[in-house]
Amino acid sequence: MSPDAGDDPTRRDDGLDLARNLARATARSTPGRKTRARRTDRSPRSSGRVSGAFPDERDPQTLDVALTRVVDDHGWQVDLKVASMFARWGELVGPEVDAHSGPESFADGKLVVRTDSTAWATQLKLLAPAIVRRLNEDLGHGTVLVIDILGPHAPSWKRGQRSVRDGRGPRDTYG
Repeated sequence: MSPDAGDDPTRRDDGLDLARNLARATARSTPGRKTRARRTDRSPRSSGRVSGAFPDERDPQTLDVALTRVVDDHGWQVDLKVASMFARWGELVGPEVDAHSGPESFADGKLVVRTDSTAWATQLKLLAPAIVRRLNEDLGHGTVLVIDILGPHAPSWKRGQRSVRDGRGPRDTYG
């Protein structure tokens, strides 16, 4: 017993107090003890693969690499090229042709282009081989096989104030 044990009424004589004091003193005097985190089993037999010094698919990837992998996995290459062609139509065919025409749809190698007049439809039919060549240079060989060029939408003569039953409408050139 210590000489001042009688002065402190909360102090016990069972030795537990002495052990606590020693443990606190030892913990403060131990230089830089690191606690060890519990490790999970990372043996090669548990994960099936061994990590090495060289990069692999488990390492962090750039957004470009990740998006390229997603596009390749889903087979979206042609769809993205076609969407790019629709967005860059003016750049691919020129500003004058772009002012009077625009792509409408693309399916199975067939591009449908709508013009704003029949004169431009005729002009684009003459330019179709050159446009196909230019588009395939940019999108990849064999992407566009045929261009279907349509004139402007024709008005309907089926209904209205001046419609005639069994009439054939005016014989103008619409497309």
